[in-house]
Amino acid sequence: MRDARAVVLAVVASTFFVGFGGGVVFPILPNLGALLGISPFLVGLILSANRFTRLVANGPAGALVDRIGTRWPFVVGLFVESVATLGYVVAIDASLPEVWFLLARVLWGVGSALVFATAYTIAADVSDGRSRGTSMGIVRGGITLGFPAGLVLGGVVSDLYSVSTAFVVAAAFAFLASGLAYALVPETHVSEPRGGVKPWDLDTTLPTLTAGLVNFGLYFAYLGALFSTLVLFLGETGISVWGYGPQGMSGLLMAVTVLSASGFMVLGGSVSDRYGSRNPVLLAFLAVSFVGFLALALADSLATLIVACVLVGAGQGGTSGPLVALLADLTPDERMGRAMGTNNVLGDLGGGLGPMVSLPLVETVGFGPLYAACAVVPVLAGLALLAGTYAQTGRFDPKTPAASETADD
Repeated sequence: MRDARAVVLAVVASTFFVGFGGGVVFPILPNLGALLGISPFLVGLILSANRFTRLVANGPAGALVDRIGTRWPFVVGLFVESVATLGYVVAIDASLPEVWFLLARVLWGVGSALVFATAYTIAADVSDGRSRGTSMGIVRGGITLGFPAGLVLGGVVSDLYSVSTAFVVAAAFAFLASGLAYALVPETHVSEPRGGVKPWDLDTTLPTLTAGLVNFGLYFAYLGALFSTLVLFLGETGISVWGYGPQGMSGLLMAVTVLSASGFMVLGGSVSDRYGSRNPVLLAFLAVSFVGFLALALADSLATLIVACVLVGAGQGGTSGPLVALLADLTPDERMGRAMGTNNVLGDLGGGLGPMVSLPLVETVGFGPLYAACAVVPVLAGLALLAGTYAQTGRFDPKTPAASETADD
């Protein structure tokens, strides 16, 4: 097998470039809706279709990885996302653009389910307790940064050239990503196929459900509540800078949040590797998320809002690497794909339910109580984490495999 760091970097490069297609539609499609005759409801459905698709596709994707390995599902998943991005180009001039956009986003969901299940499994396979948290954080950072890069690509290129050009450029980078994966990513998981794939073959072991519940809560508050209500919060408070309206300000603040999350993804995983235990690091970043949402509930100026967004992003990002590393520490290799798929199902479920709950709540209780309630979510996640790991290992702070081996020597 190639050097572990080279494999991780190849995965990061592939997921980063293909991620452009995930974000490129967001600054374009809402403005195109009226021009192409797409209703606001359909625009929202199109933008969310990939996440709804993953709710069904994540489980089979994880089971497929455990049956046939990581290399081909990863390469094929990237290629499917590339074709989906090319579908945006077709949709622009199609007679039924909403159908083509919807099909493209559904196809993107299938491809991304394969990519997410394989990327983390590859990182787990090529690393050990000394480096697993760092590897998971780096891979997660690569996946995350591709989306805001796509946001910028979609906005800037469509303004300077055309919408079709922006989609073509995103598709070209996506095909480049699948080419890189084909050339550089080896098989890491199985040497022989292990049988068929069942759509309901999820991993329901305690470590997976524990990590999945934490993932559910964080995505519910972060992507579901914060990202879906921030533009409304800015519209009500009038907080602005440089003349930007609520949409422009929400885009800037979401970018601040995502960049903060991406930076702390690597830091959280690396610290957990050096410390030899995941839970203290996870609890520390869950506490950061708690403080961030409290600050958001009290925010009454641009400065406090930026601080709140940085803290929420840091809390979200800092938990990502250690959480999936902890899952890998406690999961046998032959179930790793299904564990990652199940973890992704619960994360997508949280991210999907968040807007459905938070938007009606904003109208009845207001922003302050909503964000204060979101602050409770990382507290509950921390309690679930401690209860699950203690029930599984008999310890509140189980050591990483490498740390345990060192202690036994």
